[in-house]
Amino acid sequence: MQENIIGLLENRTEVLIMRSAVLIIIVLQLAATGGLNASPEQDAKTVAALDTKYQAAVKANDATRMDQILAEDFTLVTGRGKVYGKTDLIDSARKKEVTYERQDEEPGTQKVRVWGDTGVVTALLWGKSVQADKPVDYKLWFSDTYVRTPAGATYSARLLCHCPKRSPDKL
Repeated sequence: MQENIIGLLENRTEVLIMRSAVLIIIVLQLAATGGLNASPEQDAKTVAALDTKYQAAVKANDATRMDQILAEDFTLVTGRGKVYGKTDLIDSARKKEVTYERQDEEPGTQKVRVWGDTGVVTALLWGKSVQADKPVDYKLWFSDTYVRTPAGATYSARLLCHCPKRSPDKL
């Protein structure tokens, strides 16, 4: 009988330990993701700031900052259907394959939309650079997707749409 009681107590102790461990994990996750309770407006401001920070990192060929912002599975799809990953962009920045004079969103064009843990930035980007000793000057619309993770927001995907020279703000 005493062995049954000891066995029952051990099982209860194990259950209590497991429940405590689960509770600790939940509390730690909530503490690590304290921003989960941010308002949609604050989320939009955070995403907008991160996107602006990323554009500045690209302009400066700051591979370290780009690496911090880009998700490991980041994907960029150009208007011509070419696909690039995080490694492609980081390598290009390290090699300084492009020297930027401009890499800026046109003022007033940035729009941020937030759905739960996902934010999408759409804006008109003006890029002016030198690539392979050739000057490049372009405007394009982009949609950037950011995802909130326990470690913070991460930049997950970009879709580009090259604009005709005549009127980039009209269909």
